Amino acid sequence: MTKERALITGITGQDGSYLAEFLIGRGYEVFGVVRRSSSVSSERVAHLAEQVTFIQADLLDQTSLINALRQARPREVYNLAAQSFVPTSWHQPVLTGEFTALGVTRMLEALRAVDRDMRFYQASSSEMFGNPPESPQDETTPFHPRSPYGVAKVYGHHITVNYRESYGLFACSGILFNHESPRRGVEFVSRKITQGVAKIKLGMAKELVLGNLDARRDWGFAGEYVEAMWQMLQQDEPDDYVVASGIAHSVADLVRIAFEFVHLEWQEFVKVDDSLFRPAEVDHLIGNSSKARRKLGWQPKVSFPELIAMMVDQDIFRLRKGLPLYAAVALAES
Repeated sequence: MTKERALITGITGQDGSYLAEFLIGRGYEVFGVVRRSSSVSSERVAHLAEQVTFIQADLLDQTSLINALRQARPREVYNLAAQSFVPTSWHQPVLTGEFTALGVTRMLEALRAVDRDMRFYQASSSEMFGNPPESPQDETTPFHPRSPYGVAKVYGHHITVNYRESYGLFACSGILFNHESPRRGVEFVSRKITQGVAKIKLGMAKELVLGNLDARRDWGFAGEYVEAMWQMLQQDEPDDYVVASGIAHSVADLVRIAFEFVHLEWQEFVKVDDSLFRPAEVDHLIGNSSKARRKLGWQPKVSFPELIAMMVDQDIFRLRKGLPLYAAVALAES
């Protein structure tokens, strides 16, 4: 029996590693795109090294993407690669645009040149909503991005829709709200907090310095969100879907729950640094995923406190064992 084939860009990131595991579990032959400067043995996918075929390609190089598609001949293509760290997008807005925006066009053009029957998934983001006019946000909410990253993601989203409507491609965008896990890069605030709490608990640090504690996000578990990606490409018709828990929490909530897990009072250790605030803050995002729940049959199962406990517990384990903590993989995480 011939296996289904899938190609994942950004396979070394949080989402890519969970998606690869999920697809392998469903009997797929999985191909992962890695940049020449990337380490194929990146820790997140090291345990999959014998089950994934890695192909060198780059979102800046359309020819390499065409060659990757010709080599893999996948039925499904998941574009998870991006410059996805919002603060970095302020310092490198042009590079962010090249990868996170134009990189999507290069991949779509490569797909169109090789095989228009391939099914395409684009990793869109709740950061596209930025400062939304309504709450919660769904597929019809107007975009108002508040960072170069958010702007680039809006481009990637619209160019995916454009290629679907112009060329008849089976192209879907998943508008995923914040999704975390023990594999999240330490540069992201959720992981910065859980790692900081673990270090304080183990006597390796005395304080945790953060920015805006009032910002509210809709957080879920990345391992569940990748299932929605796959479900989108199994439908009869391509479409776009919001994927979210539907429950918003503040950064302060995350901090409190993380410290409570290790039986410490967070006010004794947390300091706020105004320099860590964004130039244009995104204050409140919460998703309405009723369409995904209705059409895809998808729904989250891991609660917010369970997610934070999972992350703190893993950080304590890794620090005690002297294991390296995951750093954000450049051009890999969504």
